[in-house]
Amino acid sequence: MSIAWWQILILTLYSGWQILDELGIWTSISQPVWAGLITGLVMGDVGAGLFIGGSMQLTVLGVGTFGGASKIDANSGTILATAFSVGIGMNPEQAIAAIAVPVASLMIQTDILGRFCNTFFAHRIDNRIEKMDYKGIERNFLFGILPWFLSRALPVFLALAFGGGMVEKIVAVLNGNLKWLGDGLSVAGAVLPAVGFAILLRYLPVKKHLPYLILGFVITALLTTVFSGLQLLGTGVAEVVENFTGNFNALPMLAIALIGFAFAMLQYKKDIELPKVIEKKESSNEGEVEDDEL
Repeated sequence: MSIAWWQILILTLYSGWQILDELGIWTSISQPVWAGLITGLVMGDVGAGLFIGGSMQLTVLGVGTFGGASKIDANSGTILATAFSVGIGMNPEQAIAAIAVPVASLMIQTDILGRFCNTFFAHRIDNRIEKMDYKGIERNFLFGILPWFLSRALPVFLALAFGGGMVEKIVAVLNGNLKWLGDGLSVAGAVLPAVGFAILLRYLPVKKHLPYLILGFVITALLTTVFSGLQLLGTGVAEVVENFTGNFNALPMLAIALIGFAFAMLQYKKDIELPKVIEKKESSNEGEVEDDEL
């Protein structure tokens, strides 16, 4: 299966739009998991897209930047990895390690180039401010969209339009003479989400909230066991009862997310109400007369 021209067009437009969404509207469509879902829909394999997008989302879970710092572009890496994985039949785990992560790292350079080019319009806006040219300010502000858009859309277009042959050769080599390297890349791709969790835990107040971490781990293990048992039960019922079409899912992610949300709400209420209690107590103590003052 090759990548059709209309698929290249849609993915190119989406790759340019996602950075604009991240900088402005922020609908969360600029997250890697969304990039995997949309690319999977365009390429016709949502499962592969969600696998790659979810893995890249976990990989960059603890990565953040402040101010004008650039970060790896996990979205563009997800788009290209999913497109080539589905388009040429590449193993998704290999695609993560061999395409998604390297592309995400290389796109830092295009991000810097986009920022640099945008200073041209910033200086033009400064000039229009001195002249009180409001229309010129609005016009140059909108022109600033162009460098950001092209910083993602152009590399993705070139890779999708002209990089398919090279990627096919790489896949053939990884599945042939260098199968050991391909297997290693698959293992590396599977480990990357754990690296993302490790980075996240490094910056979270784990020592302060260690009981919650232990409780979350135990609840996850218990719910996984329970839901796995339900799936086995559904399989057994399907073998016994004729025309049984029920589906028992084994992923307790929604339950875990709701439990985590409940604990977060409790902690938030505690952090909000505790200062009020302390302030009330201090104000009541101010009105008391001590024995030394009598």
